[in-house]
Amino acid sequence: MTTAPLPFGARLRAAMDARGPLCVGIDPHASLLTSWGLSDDVAGLERFARTVVEALADRVAVLKPQSAFFERFGSRGTAVLEDVVAQARAAGALVLMDAKRGDIGSTMAAYAATYLDPASPLFSDAVTVSPYLGYGSLQPAVDLAREHGGGLFALALTSNPEGREVQHAVRGDGRSVAATVLDHLREENAREAAEVPAATGPSAPLGSFGAVVGATLGDLSAYPLGIGGPLLAPGIGAQGATPADLPAVFGAAVREVVPSVSRGVLRHGPGVAALRSEAQRWADEVRAAAVQEGH
Repeated sequence: MTTAPLPFGARLRAAMDARGPLCVGIDPHASLLTSWGLSDDVAGLERFARTVVEALADRVAVLKPQSAFFERFGSRGTAVLEDVVAQARAAGALVLMDAKRGDIGSTMAAYAATYLDPASPLFSDAVTVSPYLGYGSLQPAVDLAREHGGGLFALALTSNPEGREVQHAVRGDGRSVAATVLDHLREENAREAAEVPAATGPSAPLGSFGAVVGATLGDLSAYPLGIGGPLLAPGIGAQGATPADLPAVFGAAVREVVPSVSRGVLRHGPGVAALRSEAQRWADEVRAAAVQEGH
């Protein structure tokens, strides 16, 4: 008898409790490769990525490779990405593939299989997706995530200024587009909670269907952020937000926040010890901010 896979949300909660609530991006910008003294080619990419995995995969809850920075080197870059995913997961980190895929029908099904099917060389624990062809277009990814215990993070309230023209637009029923996306995710998590027994642990259980919500957006109390799932919060570090800002932005949902830091940690490389120290500092600050909000 095959045992059903533990849902991503349960695995994420356990990882955050054990390792701290932090996601570190693996974003090999050309400028970062140069600052590490590496060449802007596949050899430099491989050295960079493997160093980050060596430094962090056995101690950070989530690693988030940005696929574009690997894809720009073609098939050899994608091969490096495959190795990064496998090595990071083997070391105990959850891998969130930052691919922001969104399409319809069989094409969306193919994207879903790329990241959420265990038979794929890019099989990850979760993937970022774009719901802006209509939330229903994501159904193939939702179905595959449920089948294999994976997770999704749908773009909802992103920190880029251009996002407002779509995400803050108001529908005929008075709801904004972003609020509609959040409502769909809440429904997905409620369904999961009804079908899968909640994992026990020191923190409230999480659903597997999360939202991307920028940490730089200020007070978001007008939005229903309590979706029963995780909130991936980019914008910490180089983009200007700090862990101390999180309670004001996310309010009571701050305990569901997974802050994402990339350059704020990576610029301290290439030394493994420095990368580890900086990631731990961020995780400690995020945990302290969440605890303070809880009091």
